[in-house]
Amino acid sequence: MTTVERLRNPAREHRFVTSDGCALHVEASGPADAAVTLVLVHGWTQDHRTWDGVMDHLGPGVRTLRYDLRGHGGSAPATKETGTIPRLADDLAELITARVPSGPLVLAGHSMGGMTIMALAERHPELVRDRVVGTAFVATSSGQMDRITLGLPGMAGQFSARFERRLAKALSHRKGERLPLSPAMVRSGARFLVFGDHPRRADLRLVADQLLCAHPASLGAFQDAISTHDCRVALATLRGTPSVVLAGEKDRLCPLPHAKVIADELPDAEFVRFPGAGHMLPQERAGEVATRIGALLRVS
Repeated sequence: MTTVERLRNPAREHRFVTSDGCALHVEASGPADAAVTLVLVHGWTQDHRTWDGVMDHLGPGVRTLRYDLRGHGGSAPATKETGTIPRLADDLAELITARVPSGPLVLAGHSMGGMTIMALAERHPELVRDRVVGTAFVATSSGQMDRITLGLPGMAGQFSARFERRLAKALSHRKGERLPLSPAMVRSGARFLVFGDHPRRADLRLVADQLLCAHPASLGAFQDAISTHDCRVALATLRGTPSVVLAGEKDRLCPLPHAKVIADELPDAEFVRFPGAGHMLPQERAGEVATRIGALLRVS
């Protein structure tokens, strides 16, 4: 597409249709001739706005590609069959091929976004080996998510794991386009589930707004997919690639031991723990996350 065509059709730059016909919302910024492109992949129930704070710290000189995963934000819903992490990895591969067809890449993934990058390494190893020069795994896991207890002890933790599976099933059958929850209710839940100490009100509002923009049935399908996610072996594809593993010490969704597993599989990776932080590191520790990602861009 020429510059003139882009000016005439700005909406086309914000829309990408996958091979199975799912329209994804895309945001690109920064100089087109940058040496490296940073691709940012958000997590479950969120959208590209997860990275707003990190983007503020990176500055305008970094070329970035962000998008809403299917079923999230401004993208079309996923079906029960396509609400899977392998399908998200294929979406990412197709988007990269279409929008960043050449040049080195740094990939950063938060939560399910990190899982998507792991699945990309498993399903598209040539793409990863040929072009990926840095990876950032932010508050994520390589597997065993079906054992999460939300930090609760004993029977309470066991109940929480069962409740998550039941919630996923209920959501996957929901017909509505939006969750029937009030913003205040979502903010209250987010305060407990995904944040550490002293969250900012603006961050709580952002997380709640993103959840309320997501497609309920898609969320159910992806929650089920997360519970069976297992990509530990696939991390071998990224050994030798400059990487960083970032974890909040108070993360209830992807606890510290899960980050340690990733770091063990990537022995050359920098492993950074954030005391007092929860799951939402791109908001809670935006500046520090940007610093680590920026270091990967400079190494590249």
